[in-house]
Amino acid sequence: MRCLPFLLLLLGLPGVAGTRHAYHTSLLELRLNPEKQQVELALKVFSDDFSKALSKGQPKAVDLRQISALPLAELYLHQHLKLSLPAAPRQPRRPLDVQFMGLQPEKDAYWLYAKVPLPHPTKELLIEQDVLLEQFTDQMNIVNAEGNGRKISALLRNGHEEEVLNFATPK
Repeated sequence: MRCLPFLLLLLGLPGVAGTRHAYHTSLLELRLNPEKQQVELALKVFSDDFSKALSKGQPKAVDLRQISALPLAELYLHQHLKLSLPAAPRQPRRPLDVQFMGLQPEKDAYWLYAKVPLPHPTKELLIEQDVLLEQFTDQMNIVNAEGNGRKISALLRNGHEEEVLNFATPK
């Protein structure tokens, strides 16, 4: 009986019971591919967090293992991950078409894959990513980008959802 308070405390800690975890994060791997004139994207999210986001407004919880989750994942990706070409002075940004390619499970996470055709070669991209920010106030979205021989990292979160990725070689 003396162990009961300790057991209750242990079960209540994030990351110890069930699929709960102590932090909320995503990882976006972005690669500028000049040969194919496209951007290649791989986004890793925790399964439980992503399922919760997709289930919002649905009659029952979304099971990511079911084929019915694919259109919901695609819609979510289009709503929460946007790329555009930076604007010239007094010109609007040029939004790019994020083309969802699919999902792949990995332990307690899922990878979402997409590609983005580029209308012309570029050395700069504007990324807007608010993945899971509507679910968790402490959500951190890590971006690791590579292109033109440069590696760039960014941390996106509430209040800082966009970043210009500059792939120009330094002078």
